[in-house]
Amino acid sequence: MQPAAQPIDAAAARSPALAAVANAAVRAIPPVWPLASSVAVNPFLGQSGESLAQTAARLGRVAGIAVTMPRSWYLERIASGAITDEDLADALSASPHAMRPASPAALKAAAATAAPPPKALPSVAELAAEASGTDWPGLIAERFGGWAAGYFDVGQALWAAPQGKSAYAAWRAVATHDLTPEILGLTGFATQVAEGPETAGQALAAAVARLGIPIAACETYFHQLLASLGGWAQFARYRLWQAELAGGHDTTLTDFLAIRLVWEQALHDRHEQQIAERWRAVCAAHAEPVAPTADQIVDAILQDAADRAAQRTLAGTFAQERAADPSPGRPTLQAAFCIDVRSELFRRALESTGPGIETIGFAGFFGLALSHRRHASDVDEARCPVLLTPAATSRTTDCGHHHEHGHNHGHEHLSDDAKARLTARAKRAWGRFKLAAVSSFAFVEAMGPVYAGKLLRDSFSFGDAKAPHDPAPRLDPALPVDQRAGMAVTILRAMSLTDGFARIVLFAGHGATTVNNPHASALQCGACGGYSGDANARLLAGLLNDPEVRTALAGQGIVIPDDTLFVGALHDTTTDTVTLYDADHPSAPHAADLQRVRGWFAAAGAIARGERALRLPRANGADDVAGRSRDWAEVRPEWGLAGCSAFIAAPRGRTAGRDLRGRSFLHSYDWRQDDGFRVLELILTAPVVVASWISLQYYGSTVAPTMFGAGNKLLHNVTGGIGVVEGNGGLLRVGLPWQSVHDGERYMHEPLRLSVVVEAPQEAIDGVLSRHPDLRALFDNGWLHLFRLNEQGRMASRYLRSLQWADLHASPAQEEPQPEHRKQLLRAAG
Repeated sequence: MQPAAQPIDAAAARSPALAAVANAAVRAIPPVWPLASSVAVNPFLGQSGESLAQTAARLGRVAGIAVTMPRSWYLERIASGAITDEDLADALSASPHAMRPASPAALKAAAATAAPPPKALPSVAELAAEASGTDWPGLIAERFGGWAAGYFDVGQALWAAPQGKSAYAAWRAVATHDLTPEILGLTGFATQVAEGPETAGQALAAAVARLGIPIAACETYFHQLLASLGGWAQFARYRLWQAELAGGHDTTLTDFLAIRLVWEQALHDRHEQQIAERWRAVCAAHAEPVAPTADQIVDAILQDAADRAAQRTLAGTFAQERAADPSPGRPTLQAAFCIDVRSELFRRALESTGPGIETIGFAGFFGLALSHRRHASDVDEARCPVLLTPAATSRTTDCGHHHEHGHNHGHEHLSDDAKARLTARAKRAWGRFKLAAVSSFAFVEAMGPVYAGKLLRDSFSFGDAKAPHDPAPRLDPALPVDQRAGMAVTILRAMSLTDGFARIVLFAGHGATTVNNPHASALQCGACGGYSGDANARLLAGLLNDPEVRTALAGQGIVIPDDTLFVGALHDTTTDTVTLYDADHPSAPHAADLQRVRGWFAAAGAIARGERALRLPRANGADDVAGRSRDWAEVRPEWGLAGCSAFIAAPRGRTAGRDLRGRSFLHSYDWRQDDGFRVLELILTAPVVVASWISLQYYGSTVAPTMFGAGNKLLHNVTGGIGVVEGNGGLLRVGLPWQSVHDGERYMHEPLRLSVVVEAPQEAIDGVLSRHPDLRALFDNGWLHLFRLNEQGRMASRYLRSLQWADLHASPAQEEPQPEHRKQLLRAAG
């Protein structure tokens, strides 16, 4: 036990130490993006510097959640043989914790014993609830949620809340007139807020001093208060993320902490006599160092064993003999898809439909970090990974563009744009009329019969899903040819596509078509910021069809044949249909080629739908899959990225012909073409990190659905235009809905930490990890696993931690790089 920490007075509370502790608590909260551009987020982002067991201890203390599955889940896999004794022994020996079980037998015995559920330390609100019989935590969630929905509203509310104030000032203006707390027994609360500190910093310091919280206790206590605000805190963290990405700062989440502390102080003042002794004990417990219990260590080891079982299966897949590669002639088609796991299945199907079809895996924004405006829109959509800031702007219509190319259709396009804008405005006005305070009462009776046709059409899923058909996008402003050529060179080299071009080279972004689905953007392309990837794919195709760009590329050693046509496309992952945007660049000589390509895609779509139907509830065959995208009662239109477990960066030849079951992110990469290993560094620091966010979001939504899951889709209501609540208010629910990871009878996502498999020299990988400590922390602390493929395409070695590796096979000689490459490797690594 540590000696009892001393409370801090008001003067000390204003010290830089308290500000640092508050900042640490803010950083412990993950961000969440709004529904319009929802992307997967690692819910353990603030704990990436800690191990799984340490995180279990921290989140158990502040939120009362486990970060692994129940013991029964692991026990079932041990009993079935899916987790072997060797997996358990290896996971046990790899555990760094001194309190780990003494032997594999002791570990198996522990797995057969139910672990006590974690219990969070109580807040003042919870202690006051026990003392008074009033559900103060529930009341705080309800009152805070109602205010936050208005404060964050982006256009859903008919009566918008005043803007321009800080979060603390805006809440204070409301709280001073809110009599609900006083009616329920918190006498004088509105007056206390009105007469209390005017700034968040002053309120935070005053509350800490009044509550007598030791400085050592503040970090986990502050983390607990922010976690109790659910998704509202995470959306405030998103604001800070966006501000820092733009070089600024945002204090919303710190304001939230001050607001929550004001509630704690008021409840403490009201119930001090009943809770003082227990509150002192809670403060002492918060001041203790965060350390995992023996049970939490056992759970972390069992999770590692489950990870190792899946890795053993993956290694066996790589070890299987496969058919020899076809003779190296010119391919009939090259199709680049996003690395998304849903593309693996479709790529495998496409390659089976005809000889000479090659597929490529690349991040779905295709190297173009765009701020894009769609047709008839003034909204700037960041179509790039959220780790990046847009580097170029694009749009779909502009009169100047057509004049540049000598056409006279500017007025026609402007007319189309104006018509679309007028239509959108009319729809918005009609929607507000339906919901207005007076007209809403008579609307249903007067207009109900008019909607009969629409109700029937939507109820029986008539009509087809339609892909986006905006006019061709273009960069605006246009970039000089040397800059465009530079972008093209970088992208093609990152794709390992610098020669051997087919007559048709297709870039297929991806999106998803669903109806009545607030979480629709979560099924779109994560690399495009929660939007579809069609704009990026079409822009890249246009860039590489540009004769000036091709001439510049030839000067840099990338010669594209004159008969090669680049085509943008969109893969709909819900229906497995592919839309070609070949009209962007009409080419009569390629008409027959494009007709064949459409046939291959149709055949591949049928194969993919048939395979996906095996996992979808109530899908009896391929024909049942497409209709799910139009069914407004369908809570599982597709499984998204459920099941994701591996990321593979290697030439396609290493994975072609192998059934990876739609569970692997596939990034094409040939290290022999990677001068200085700059592409390797890009892959490990960008696509791998994005994939880890996706994997860990699915993991968190499965193992801790109460905190990191969005709950039941059937109860969702959209609030503020940014997120969902269950029922009519309360906490914002974030993460994945339960229906996205569970089919009603069993889990459809197996919660595993992502295994990253890279074909590259060990020295080069170590060099990247050495230069990026945040990336290395993910591997060192076990949030990701790292493996290296050898020259034979086998999983040869496993990364341990601290730049240490262990061989997986008994032939160490095979793990060494070939002698002719050693000098290049040492130069790149050092």
